[in-house]
Amino acid sequence: MKEYGVKRVLMGRLKTGDDLLLSLETVLNEARITMGSLTLVGALRSATVGYYDQNKRQYQEIKYSKHLEILSGVGNISRKDGKLMVHCHVTLGDSEGRAFGGHLMPGTEVFACEYTVFEFDGPVLERRFDHETGLALWQLS
Repeated sequence: MKEYGVKRVLMGRLKTGDDLLLSLETVLNEARITMGSLTLVGALRSATVGYYDQNKRQYQEIKYSKHLEILSGVGNISRKDGKLMVHCHVTLGDSEGRAFGGHLMPGTEVFACEYTVFEFDGPVLERRFDHETGLALWQLS
């Protein structure tokens, strides 16, 4: 386990029509944030999320071509292969009050989205391939 302190907090909103994941990455790169956590609330025009199939060891894309609420978006920020990586999960709600979600993927179109980013100071965590799970996970040693 590593200890981190909050270095700064950024709050903002994305533009209607933005790709949620790609726009978050742009905001973080421009702010030079490489380590932290984030939260999201808002609404989407459409969404693409992933479900990790543990047996096949690959993500299955799930696309929703309808208007949705972001009931919760929570994630972390670290590095993978020397580049910024946003790992975010979203819980989404539809017009009938059903909730579902998954791993945020490119192809999610923003209607309105507000974010809060907590930048951490301390050593940046790198993601590397983990043979046991097939995922790129933090290397903590």
